[in-house]
Amino acid sequence: MNTPVAGPGTLAERILRGVGGAENIESLTHCATRLRFQLHDGAKADPAALDALDGVMATVPQSGDRLQIVIGGAVARVWTEIMNLPSMSGGAGAARPKSDADVKAEMRARSRGRYAWVDNFFEYLSDSFRPLMGVLLGSSLIIAIASVLDALGVVDFRAADKSASWVFVDAMWRSVLYFLPIMVAYNAAKKLKVDPWVGAAVMAAVMTPNFTGMLDPDSGIPGITCTTNATLGTQSCVAHVFGLPMQLNDYGGQVFVPLMMAAVLALVHKGLQKVFPETVHLVFVPFFSMLIMIPVTAFLIGPMGVWAGNGLGEGLSWLNGNAPIVFAILIPLLYPFLVPLGLHWPLNALMLVNINTLGYDFIQGPMGAWNFACFGATAGVLLLSLRHREAEMRQTATGALAAGLLGGISEPSLYGIHLRFKRIYPRMLVGCLVGGVIVGVMGGVDTEAFAFTSLLTIPVFSPMTTYVIAITAAFGVSMALVYFSDFRTPEDRARANAERDAAEALAPEETATAGARELATVGTAKTTGTAGTTVTMGTTGTATTAPAPVTEAPETQPEAPAPEAPAQGTVLAAPVAGRVIDLDEVGDPVFASRALGEGVGIEPADGHVVAPVDGELAVVAETGHAFGIRTADGVEVLIHVGIDTVQMNGEGFDVRVRAGERVRAGDLLVEVDLDAVRAAEHPAVTLMTVTNTAELASVEPHTGRSVAAGAPVVTVRR
Repeated sequence: MNTPVAGPGTLAERILRGVGGAENIESLTHCATRLRFQLHDGAKADPAALDALDGVMATVPQSGDRLQIVIGGAVARVWTEIMNLPSMSGGAGAARPKSDADVKAEMRARSRGRYAWVDNFFEYLSDSFRPLMGVLLGSSLIIAIASVLDALGVVDFRAADKSASWVFVDAMWRSVLYFLPIMVAYNAAKKLKVDPWVGAAVMAAVMTPNFTGMLDPDSGIPGITCTTNATLGTQSCVAHVFGLPMQLNDYGGQVFVPLMMAAVLALVHKGLQKVFPETVHLVFVPFFSMLIMIPVTAFLIGPMGVWAGNGLGEGLSWLNGNAPIVFAILIPLLYPFLVPLGLHWPLNALMLVNINTLGYDFIQGPMGAWNFACFGATAGVLLLSLRHREAEMRQTATGALAAGLLGGISEPSLYGIHLRFKRIYPRMLVGCLVGGVIVGVMGGVDTEAFAFTSLLTIPVFSPMTTYVIAITAAFGVSMALVYFSDFRTPEDRARANAERDAAEALAPEETATAGARELATVGTAKTTGTAGTTVTMGTTGTATTAPAPVTEAPETQPEAPAPEAPAQGTVLAAPVAGRVIDLDEVGDPVFASRALGEGVGIEPADGHVVAPVDGELAVVAETGHAFGIRTADGVEVLIHVGIDTVQMNGEGFDVRVRAGERVRAGDLLVEVDLDAVRAAEHPAVTLMTVTNTAELASVEPHTGRSVAAGAPVVTVRR
């Protein structure tokens, strides 16, 4: 009874339940590491339960009923799985589509907080750039390769007489930066819920060869006047269009212009939707939107955006030129606090403005100190996880470090590790400070390209020596501080090591039983009851008892002493993921008294309840809240979901088995809507007890830790 990949119990379905179901989702997007939910009612989400899911690094509630769930490198796959669920695609269980009046009423009723407009502003900026992370990262790596070839003398990428081959390579990365305004316009319009293709078309109109051709004073087009600024050596051109002067600019690489244009387009587009009947929206709304917004952008918004971008770039350049050490220190110390909030994208936009207006950027160099300090802290955690044999943390740190050093992406480190252990941030900030001071003292670091700060993009920074020294120092200091002072407190370290030792103590027994199972399945050796017994394990990892197979000795051979018989035992796995607690803590006097046998309680992380052992289903409650399993060697196991949940009469319980069936450990028994259980004011703790404890030698619960479903939590010995 295996659950299908896209069926109940997958990470996608658990996340969907955790955010309140498909009907509670207004919109869902993702970036490089995070799922970004806009919910109808944020109170319906359960961040604690989502945090506990295997595969979720962190849950970040935000104002305005927004919720971010950090997944890591698998975010695109998880997003696709969620979007493909039947409830998300209009299948069974899909929510009734809301009318315009319903949506407006919800928006009016929703309290977004006093400063929601600030969140909206930064969210608008972030969502306009975030979907472009992949192509920006791709272009930055192409730039890095080109820079390496330039440094090795293979080709001079600054030469004016490059061959067609290398001009083509230039086009491969310049395409992203030059046409960035069109991409930003598309995303910004989509964020503001207007036709994104109209936004892209408006921006593209002022980037066509027809428009940019007017910038050439020798083009021969009548009505164009160009003047040269003798002081700055710059040239400006004005075209007289229908008798009106229009300032001409090259909008390639601009980011402020599309952001401003999309905001005005949203007002125009939505206003036109009110003017025209819905039946003719497709014809007239895009037509009039373009007819209005292209001239407004060319005559007004474009020149204003260029002016604002140039002014901001020159202001930051002045600060960097007059107080470089202050600037170099400030940037790496700010980024650790901006990235978790998603507020770093506006600064990334300024980097693009600098490259477009100044021809270089001075923010990315100091930013590299922060990134490598972050990666150094992760490396320190990885070394400690190897030293203390923490398998889960080793896997997390390895993936996060690879994403950082090769891709320049810090979110897996931040959400998977750093924000979960408060001792890391102060030590990481010391690395940021050291790297920033080195950049400032050594005169700063510039780059002529937008690049993610990773090992692969080191060649794009100049002077490279300064940059390498700074990021090496930032990495090394953070790594050393985290490693030598630990990311756990002494108390947490002692507890973690104790849990590790307890888990490792179970491992040899499980390994031994696997070997015994192989012998038992061969069926060729004769067995005796006097030579001892062994613990066999089914294919699902559940231990059962069976006679130990031994070969009869020849009569002429001296009789050897009988080996000491190991204790017979059955390992019961966790029926649900969550934190394992003692029966005294479950809040039910009957279970706490052990009247129903010894066992454990589990505070569930999800409602996916599976069989803890191989056996026959002796009892399946009609209400779905209780199951009894009898193993082949006579162990009787009770799984009880929640306290007093029999009163729910099966509501919220989707039973997948019937009494009399044989199940294997890990088979799905029931899907439980934990929100429904809590809404009915019942504790959701799941109990597992051995009801015939009195007939057995011992029942040993293993409590005080969080486990995944299927992890060993009780050992039964006969």
